[in-house]
This record gives sequence, structure tokens and C-alpha cells, in this order.
Amino acid sequence: MRRFTGSALVVATHNRGKLEEIAALLAPYGVKLSSNADHGLPEPPETESDFTGNARIKAHAATRATGLPALADDSGLCVDALGGAPGVYSADWAELPGGRDFAAAMARVHRELVASGAPEPWRANFTSVLVLAWPDGHDEVFRGDVPGRIIRPGRGDRGHGYDPIFLPDGFDLTFGEMDRWEKNRISHRGRAFERLVAGCFA
Repeated sequence: MRRFTGSALVVATHNRGKLEEIAALLAPYGVKLSSNADHGLPEPPETESDFTGNARIKAHAATRATGLPALADDSGLCVDALGGAPGVYSADWAELPGGRDFAAAMARVHRELVASGAPEPWRANFTSVLVLAWPDGHDEVFRGDVPGRIIRPGRGDRGHGYDPIFLPDGFDLTFGEMDRWEKNRISHRGRAFERLVAGCFA
């Protein structure tokens, strides 16, 4: 396991909410963070069929372009009754001609669940894979999962993405209702980060 010894890290995303979550999680380590947007980098095509492959594409593209270590996350909502969809296509389901619309994506999840005839509870999990890549081509991979179920209607206006319709096991609040710190403590990304920190930062 390679230790992170630098002082600057590129977070390979244009998603402001994701960048803020990662900044909060890495705050104790004094690392200066920048994003793809800060460097004027485009989003590379995500051509893999799994979270690890797509996170690797993003991390290595950013580190090649900047010469800095880069951290990428690929994450998504995997709904059992939909065969694991939207999965790696979670962001794609929100893409509309006018831009990303996660309200429409959440409506699609509900619509497809009803059409599937699957009975409630609708089991699901959020998955996050983090890849930390260095300019020499080395990388480390960390995965986090949190099980739960899909609810309707969604609840809460915190978080981002599919958070309002996901109720994690053992909690009465959706990710969309949780305060950021509580969510970071138990979320898929939080769990992947625990492994990242233990492996590369602690």
C-alpha cells in the first residue's frame, strides 16, 4: 500500500457536492485540494462497465493532465429489482437536454420499480469506489457499500443525487435528510474513505 506524502491532490470531478464531501473528509490531513474544473479539465469518457474501471479512468486522466496525484470516485445507486440499475449509469439517468436533473432520475427509478412489479421493500445499495492515482501510473483502490431501500416519495433537500429516496438500513432519516457529518460517517463514500485514510493517510 503506497502512502500519500504530497501536499496537493486533484479531485477528479466537476461535481461541487462531491468535492465538498471529499474536502470535509480530508480536512484533517492538511491536503490542498483542487478539482477538474479548477484545472479546466474535461470529463473523460467513462467507458467501463464497473465502478472501479470508471474511477481509474478519471483518476489517471487527471494525474496525467496535472502531474499531481489525483483522487477519483465512481459511485452509484444499485437497485436490486432493477438488476443493479442505474449503477454505473446513475449520473446518466439524470442527463437531460437542459442539464442534470436528479428529480427526473429519481422519478425514473420509481417509475421503473412500479413497472417491474417488484414488491416493497425495494432493496438497494449505494456503492462508492475511490481510486488514488499517482503520475507514475500507480494506483490504490478502495470500495465502500451501504445497504438500504428505496422509498417514495423522497424526503429531504440535503445531500445530492439520489439521496432523498435512499433510506439506509438502521436509520429513520434518508441521506437527503441527514446532516453532512452524519451522512459522511455512514455513507458508501464515507466507508470507502475510512479504508483510503487507513491505507494511505493515517
